[in-house]
Amino acid sequence: MPFYHKLGAIPQKRHVQYRKPDGTLFREEVLGMEGFSGIQSILYHHHLPTKVLHVEHIGEARPQFVDFGALRHRQLVTREFPTGGDAIAARRDLMGNADVLIGISMPTENMRSFYRNGQAYEMWFVHEGEGVLCSQFGKLPFRPGDYIVIPFGVTWKLELNGTGHRFLVVECPSQIEAPKRYLNKYGQFLEHAPFCERDIRVPQELETFEDAGEHEVIVKVRDQLQKHTVGFHPFDVVGWDGCVYPWIFNINDFEPITGRVHQPPPVHQTFNAHNFVVCSFVPRLFDYHPEAIPAPYNHSNVQSDEVIYYVDGNFMSRKGVDKYDFTLHPYGMPHGPQPGMTEASIGKERTEELAVMIDTFRPLQLTAEALNHENPDYIYSWKNE
Repeated sequence: MPFYHKLGAIPQKRHVQYRKPDGTLFREEVLGMEGFSGIQSILYHHHLPTKVLHVEHIGEARPQFVDFGALRHRQLVTREFPTGGDAIAARRDLMGNADVLIGISMPTENMRSFYRNGQAYEMWFVHEGEGVLCSQFGKLPFRPGDYIVIPFGVTWKLELNGTGHRFLVVECPSQIEAPKRYLNKYGQFLEHAPFCERDIRVPQELETFEDAGEHEVIVKVRDQLQKHTVGFHPFDVVGWDGCVYPWIFNINDFEPITGRVHQPPPVHQTFNAHNFVVCSFVPRLFDYHPEAIPAPYNHSNVQSDEVIYYVDGNFMSRKGVDKYDFTLHPYGMPHGPQPGMTEASIGKERTEELAVMIDTFRPLQLTAEALNHENPDYIYSWKNE
């Protein structure tokens, strides 16, 4: 995953002459992962994709982590969060490690420059707002609840419709994909998977710009930002095929897996990458054993930090946690429902919660921005049992 797709006009064979009506060649580009051993796509450009007119160093892009302090559970209250600028300028990293960065972006304007992450995949979860992701692979309209997955090496822009946009942003230097247990040996989704190919949206409209001219591309690479002025519009592709392209899955298309007793978090898993997973908590029926306890049992995270971003609804095991909040439960200490929440869940038939969970298999660090939004009393919310 993702699966093979093609769009626009391409020649019958790879790596053969493909000419424009005037007899000149289209320029072939192979965009692939893991050298030439992973998934790839082949694109056909009007212009040489290597035509760079000017390069400029902008500055460091490495997040600045701060002292974690005493080990404790944390709540980040992000209802009031910095806004302004385009999607890249508005992004603020909150936590991360060598495997993943997690943050928020609340842009107020469209991107003037193009953007390319040359070192990592990016996943933009659309909490609020609508628009279009535009790339050399075509257009992808987005709406609330969408996980927008952008492979590294893709050049893109976000076009925002209206106002009030909020994104949860996840960046990782590894491929974001479906869990292997959802797939057969051919890569097709199995019958027990909570979603399938029909739920994944891929580019369907290819907009091609033929004219030459100067355009700015902001490139993130080696934890730095660079500005490359290229001699053509980056969306000069007439056709492409392969398995590397941006794609979208909406959280509301995740079909929850339930049982007679409480099911563990892996049933909510949506994606995985190197050393972390992404899970979707969606509205669902509770457990149906006559003595079931719907609220989760207390548990110690064994080699896993747990981050939950609260999207909507009432989360059954938490009180005092609202929409737009994060909770971080680091491994090294147990966590579970707050006092009274276990009892309150008994006899309930369903939950309307909507949340994104990210479990990391190496410890997370925090940025100063995260500490600016921390509720320091959260760790003590269990003490009055």
